[in-house]
Amino acid sequence: METNKVENKKRAPNNRTLTVSENERKLYSSRLLRSSVNKNWEIHEIINRTIHADIFDILEKLPRSFADLIIIDPPYNLDKNFHGLKFKSLDSKRYLEYLRSWFPQVVQLLKNNGSIYLCGDWRCSAILQHIMEENNIIILNRITWQREKGRGATKNWKNTLEDIWFGVKNKNDYYFNVEAVKQKRRVIAPYKSHGEPKDWEQTKNGKFRLTYPSNFWDDISIPYWSMPENTEHPTQKPEKLIAKLILASCPLEGVVFDPFLGSGTTSVVAKKLNRKYVGVEINEEYCIWAEKRLALAEYNSSIQGYAEGVFWERNTFIMQKKLKAAKNFD
Repeated sequence: METNKVENKKRAPNNRTLTVSENERKLYSSRLLRSSVNKNWEIHEIINRTIHADIFDILEKLPRSFADLIIIDPPYNLDKNFHGLKFKSLDSKRYLEYLRSWFPQVVQLLKNNGSIYLCGDWRCSAILQHIMEENNIIILNRITWQREKGRGATKNWKNTLEDIWFGVKNKNDYYFNVEAVKQKRRVIAPYKSHGEPKDWEQTKNGKFRLTYPSNFWDDISIPYWSMPENTEHPTQKPEKLIAKLILASCPLEGVVFDPFLGSGTTSVVAKKLNRKYVGVEINEEYCIWAEKRLALAEYNSSIQGYAEGVFWERNTFIMQKKLKAAKNFD
């Protein structure tokens, strides 16, 4: 498979999709960690690094049990062109064999009290559950999130949902901080007890309730051209989505590992949230995008939809103000 360099395009004035100049490409390429034939890495050599490599070539070179959290967003069982690297859909049996070719080794990189999230869509969701259980991962939940986007279908239901399987090695010993992932929602029908708000607060911007997170997320915006986190990656995950996983399941200064890094979202969000990161990506151009995004995160650590320690319901007044301020700052 051959990778293609993505050329800069002429864009509309409000298009904020990431671009990389030739000088930046050389700079960020020089920062990548590349595989050495006979070298096994120590933990200090890979922390906060983007590794340009095929995951199959380096799994044995990574230190065992180093990650507090592993987020896996592998190629779904679909025909997809990742800028020259093509993944072709398989039948269910062959897709399971594909997962078996790397998932057991990835599990070995997780600490005994660590957590793992595995992403997929309806076509492969059952297979993802199977591969986790087959490797002694205790499944605690399945998150379903609404993508917003999706092509219409004349003879089927429009597909706008994806799954994330949440599992651990030890159900009696794992990190989960529910306070860090609560959501602030608008109160539609405010209820009072003895004349006082019950489970909600009145602010100058409206009535809000702080709620516990469920396993259905309908507050995620897919990156698009006017958002600074947007790249040309065809299946980029939103920063807000990854932020929920990291805040819930990785302690401060903990290590987040992503074996299919893509354009770098997991590493970027980990950095913004004061966690350490390790990311592996086979496409050099995507690695370069990740490095530029990491550099930009030095100056702007904002995450769309997350402010003041909570996740805000989409399109709330206070979030509109914060998004506008972040845009002016960026």
